[in-house]
Amino acid sequence: MTTQKKTVYIIAGPTAVGKSVIANYLARRIHGEIVNCDSIQLYKYLDIGSAKPSPADMSTVPHHLYGVIDLKEDMTVARYQKMALETIDDILERGKTPILCGGTGLYLNSVLYDMDFAAEPADGGKRRRELEDMAKQMGGEYMYEVLSAVDPKSAERIHPNNTRKVIRAIEAYEFGSNVQDLNACGLREGYDFRLFGITMDREWLYDRINRRVLKLVQNGLLDEIKSLREMGYDETAPALKAIGYKEFFAYYNGEIPELKDAILAVMKDTRHYAKRQLTWLKRYEGLIHWIEIQRNESVGAVVDRILSAE
Repeated sequence: MTTQKKTVYIIAGPTAVGKSVIANYLARRIHGEIVNCDSIQLYKYLDIGSAKPSPADMSTVPHHLYGVIDLKEDMTVARYQKMALETIDDILERGKTPILCGGTGLYLNSVLYDMDFAAEPADGGKRRRELEDMAKQMGGEYMYEVLSAVDPKSAERIHPNNTRKVIRAIEAYEFGSNVQDLNACGLREGYDFRLFGITMDREWLYDRINRRVLKLVQNGLLDEIKSLREMGYDETAPALKAIGYKEFFAYYNGEIPELKDAILAVMKDTRHYAKRQLTWLKRYEGLIHWIEIQRNESVGAVVDRILSAE
């Protein structure tokens, strides 16, 4: 007797392409529940800058793993994997359909593939502290150059500004515990993953990104950042190194002189991030089903295309 695989929809794509709206509409069509796959939306208090679904949107269908982590916590891919799989299995056990939604590539990998995360090095954190001291003395750019020299593949998937992850990657390389190659992992068994990559014309996407940044500012992003500062959080919190937060913290710290310059920096950084997200998704060739949204196409029509692709 064969066991029927458990269907899991995945709505992936670059930032600002409309993933959350599509996932919400799909969930209402198939009685699904949405599981977050965005590393910043996991954190509490980061509602506007992360473009987290609004309370009104979340009230229409169940949403999971949004705003569940404190800003001072250091989130890992291994921890996300555990949380996501437990949530997905719970949804399936209740007879509903999970819809994974987000654009964080490493998190998506951890769900799709049977990835085994190596244990912490047995040196008690000594080498990590040494690397952290080196970063303080030499700067993040220097640390990224070190990683690029010893482990170019890891450097390709880590943003140069994310010094914390750069340090972890150097440490993993030195201890021989870097994350497995996807070809060596294999797809996670027992699930019917239906992965959809949402795309659109690049010029249109970039215009949507620019307009969304302006909308986030209009919706109170600066007040959100002021509130975070008043709560005692600063740019050293891992989540606040994210695009949309680090630029405005730099503005408040006087590192970016004008507000308009901070806004333009967010637009530029977000466009570059979207490009990297699309490059990442191309690695799923043979597994991913691309859906290119056409101008003036309704969300319902996009969901029809997703459902008809089965």
